[in-house]
Amino acid sequence: MLYFFQQLLNGLHSGALYALLAFGYVLTNGILHRTNLAYGALFAFCGQVMILTVAFGYQVLWLTLLAAVVLGVTTALLYAALISYVLSRSIFEPLAARTPNAIVVTTLGILLVLSEASRIAADTHDWWLPPMLAQPIVFAQDSTFKATLTVIQLIDCAIVLAAIVLAAWAFARSSFGRRWRAVSDDPHAAALCGVDVRKVFRHAVLFGGFCAALAGIMAALYYGNVSFGSGLVYGLKILFVTAVGGYLSPPRAALGAAAFGMAESLWAGYFPIEWRDAWMYLFLVAALVLIGPGRDQQKIA
Repeated sequence: MLYFFQQLLNGLHSGALYALLAFGYVLTNGILHRTNLAYGALFAFCGQVMILTVAFGYQVLWLTLLAAVVLGVTTALLYAALISYVLSRSIFEPLAARTPNAIVVTTLGILLVLSEASRIAADTHDWWLPPMLAQPIVFAQDSTFKATLTVIQLIDCAIVLAAIVLAAWAFARSSFGRRWRAVSDDPHAAALCGVDVRKVFRHAVLFGGFCAALAGIMAALYYGNVSFGSGLVYGLKILFVTAVGGYLSPPRAALGAAAFGMAESLWAGYFPIEWRDAWMYLFLVAALVLIGPGRDQQKIA
């Protein structure tokens, strides 16, 4: 029983990362209604930027580890803002009215550019952060087994929970949330009612970019490394998870992504891990087939 509890605890952290990514992805795709393959790349790129900046600050600028981490986090968030700015104005807005394949192909190219940029910047080496806040906290134990989480895992989960709860509350109560729902439902009708559709879309892309960057930063701090190709893997998982739940509610997408992370952890604990992604993708595809094309026509309560 403690082993099962440990797998649930492990799933909290991965589920938190997925939840944050799904929340940000739906913010953009709820308005864009196009497949955005660059989102996962932004997650991995910001994680890599944070790691490389920490290494530069610690080894070249002779900063303390804490100061180097602060510098890395700040740099990653600035890059996220810059990339989101370019994406919204130079990619999404000009291509939004064209065929969906235009967005897919363009964002795939952006994914390759960001992945290659981070690989070249790292000189094709894996840079690792030292273990930070890795002290285990025991939640339950018996004579032979302890169910634990580390301090950094708890901090990451607390940050994600606070961010999503605050964002969901603001999304439900703020004027931006009302405008976002109006634009997501019918951008032309929203424009006729005086809503600045372009401004709403740009803010949504920016907030989504910050969600991806924050998830990349937390993944880098916990795992110590974010590989160049992980952006495609995470991006595809979030794409499928949000497609199953629809693009009408970021909090609902976050909840579904958290459940997906828990399911991944349980699979890894009881079944061969090399088959995990294949079976999880199969489950998501089956869910898409069973739910059918009418999922996005469901209205938000």
